[in-house]
Amino acid sequence: MKPICALLAILLAGPAAAQEHILVQSTTSTQNSGLFDHILPQFTEKTGVAVRVVAVGTGQAIKNAMNCDGDVLLVHARAREDTFVAEGFAARRYDVMYNDFVVIGPAADPAGIAGSTDVKAAFAAIAAAGAPFASRGDDSGTHTAERALWKAAGVDVAAASGGWYRETGSGMGATINTAVGMGAYALSDRATWSAYGGKGDFKVVVEGDATLFNPYGVMLISPEKCPSVKAAEGQAFIDWLVGPEGQAAIASFTIGGDQQFFPSAAAAKVSG
Repeated sequence: MKPICALLAILLAGPAAAQEHILVQSTTSTQNSGLFDHILPQFTEKTGVAVRVVAVGTGQAIKNAMNCDGDVLLVHARAREDTFVAEGFAARRYDVMYNDFVVIGPAADPAGIAGSTDVKAAFAAIAAAGAPFASRGDDSGTHTAERALWKAAGVDVAAASGGWYRETGSGMGATINTAVGMGAYALSDRATWSAYGGKGDFKVVVEGDATLFNPYGVMLISPEKCPSVKAAEGQAFIDWLVGPEGQAAIASFTIGGDQQFFPSAAAAKVSG
């Protein structure tokens, strides 16, 4: 369907469209941060289509989408998103937005990493000190990024599991709470930290490394593989999200006056 046509079809559908809804498989970071609460009502007001969100780790969101549970997938693990498309579960991935990951930790900073911009060295220092680290351990996009960082640092966290390395099996917000309770370091997306931060003496201790870049992509689940997919409504949501109104809505989401996500759809069109 050509750009904007899906949205026009919904707008012209009349009162029945107000009863429509789509299901979006997405991440805990987009939900926990408050982003969806900010942007989804704007889409519904424009189109009459409600958006219901299943907020889980990226790995689970992708599995759910492959099981035809949902209409749209919005996650942040680029290699896995590309595989999802390559295997025919979506025709295209759209760049939506980005932010970054940060390492948080207690003011005592037992690994001595506060102020570093070298996350690989920081992770190596955490391991060398045996300082507690709380991992999501849930196959999410954040967990995927974290495992890549440990590998780059040459640290076998599987061998440390249950010792200084603890897996929570929880979403980002819950893992932040666990880290604070344990006095442990953790990797968080910046937006969820902004929403859940200010607890105890915790702060961002490592940020600014290029490897902490955190892009998000959105895809319409394939109607060919999943005939139950609401293709027109799902594509209308994607068209809105990557269009001027959706991108402006993303940019206007702030916590404490600070922008949390940065639109990337326009940049992707230029580079593409």
